[in-house]
Amino acid sequence: MCQVEEEYHEQLERAAVPSVSKKCVKCKEGTAAVVIKAGDAYCRECFKEYFIHKFRAMLGKNRIIFPAEKVLLAVSGGPSSCSMLRQVQEGLSQNAHNKLRFLPGIVYIDEGGAIGQSVEERQRTVAELCAVFKAAGLPFHIVPLEQVLDLPTSVLQATGPSTSERPASEYKAAVDHFIQRNSSSCLTQGEQKEPSLPDVQEPHTQSLQQLMLSAKTLTAKEDLLNTLRQHLLVHTARTEGYSKLMLGDNCTRLAVKLLTNVSLGRGAQLAQDTGFSDNRYGDIILVRPMRDYSAKEIGLYNHLFNVASVFNPSLETKTSEKASIQRLTEGFVTRLQADFPSTVSIIYRTGEKLQTACKSSSTGDHGDRCLLCMCALDSAVDPASAFHMTLISEQLSQIKSSGKTDAELPRPNQGQCCSSGGGEDCGRAASGGGCCSSAKVTETPNMKSLLCYSCKLTVKDLSSPDHLPLYILSEAQRRQRRSHMREEISEFLLDDGDDGD
Repeated sequence: MCQVEEEYHEQLERAAVPSVSKKCVKCKEGTAAVVIKAGDAYCRECFKEYFIHKFRAMLGKNRIIFPAEKVLLAVSGGPSSCSMLRQVQEGLSQNAHNKLRFLPGIVYIDEGGAIGQSVEERQRTVAELCAVFKAAGLPFHIVPLEQVLDLPTSVLQATGPSTSERPASEYKAAVDHFIQRNSSSCLTQGEQKEPSLPDVQEPHTQSLQQLMLSAKTLTAKEDLLNTLRQHLLVHTARTEGYSKLMLGDNCTRLAVKLLTNVSLGRGAQLAQDTGFSDNRYGDIILVRPMRDYSAKEIGLYNHLFNVASVFNPSLETKTSEKASIQRLTEGFVTRLQADFPSTVSIIYRTGEKLQTACKSSSTGDHGDRCLLCMCALDSAVDPASAFHMTLISEQLSQIKSSGKTDAELPRPNQGQCCSSGGGEDCGRAASGGGCCSSAKVTETPNMKSLLCYSCKLTVKDLSSPDHLPLYILSEAQRRQRRSHMREEISEFLLDDGDDGD
């Protein structure tokens, strides 16, 4: 054992500290400026070339964005979306290698009303972002989240065929046709009008805040806010004539989102929520070109090449790690990534291999899709499933709490009588055949059958569904009327396998 008065005559050996090469791994000449991971040290110029090549290779190999197509960039002001804006801006320059051939625009969703920001704070953030957008030289749109309250019901309907399934030969023909023409004149933007800052009315802000306050947990608030934001982005893209919507989700964010969606019961929608392209809205395709970049790579690039970003607080700003499932999952992944640098990459690569057994939501009737997220419904399962057992447990709990017997509870297919407010009825309700006005629904529709499992939990967390925007409630009523009508004429409809002769 070591003694206190023991003398050491030999020189102590210093522990070897692991070091990286001071030379760039690519050019072998320049001094390394960044280290992405162990063994990957790049000089400044090689790192920039590596970063740019990854972005354009992602767009090139997927071949979804066609030449001269209008693409709307969803920029939130964060590092990832601002880095995406810089890549598009440099890709449009005349001396760019593998020059981008689409027509970009920018949209920013002002969510300050949902998180309780003052008007002065919102105007200050919008002014900073407008300066960034003007420097980029692209047309931009500033849209407050309050406009989601006035959206039409067409947002929840996939209009037009999807363009993501066009053959590769058509893409090559479009590129050749584009090159034969004068490409420089084709990519010139039209007259860029100075967008006027939207005038947000106070009643709309109060209605939006009331909707967010109706959610009991932060998990439901974040999920609802993400859904409303996506609806508004799709509506803006349609009204402004864009066919693609480019999102700035990076690899780290998608890894967190993948595990979060599994925890929230959105396993059937992973392929669309984390994949490169998402065609759930039909004519508007969502693409994620930043999905191969980690948050570290984006932070290093923005620091080295002075990419401006604007801090914009969110619902989870200054909250504890256990405040929501999204926040807890993010903390778990980031801590694991610090000790095991391959964590995010493994989760991300695993997510690329996942496929869903549900049919694609880009085809089929609108009634087969979730009312909120527009993905294929995953609630049509056999009676032996765990989901069906959960529904039975909820029904038994309602029976116990209300004190009613099973016979006294209303049936899902039982319509109200046309004169249920009092007086005589039509006589059909008593015979079990339904009322003559069974297509009518109440002002607050029962949306359980119209939602996927995850969105059903979100709506269940609301104090009242009445706080939802009018376009969601109207679409729910329309779908229920069509469902009732289909039940009434079901005996006259032909099955898909019938010949019709």
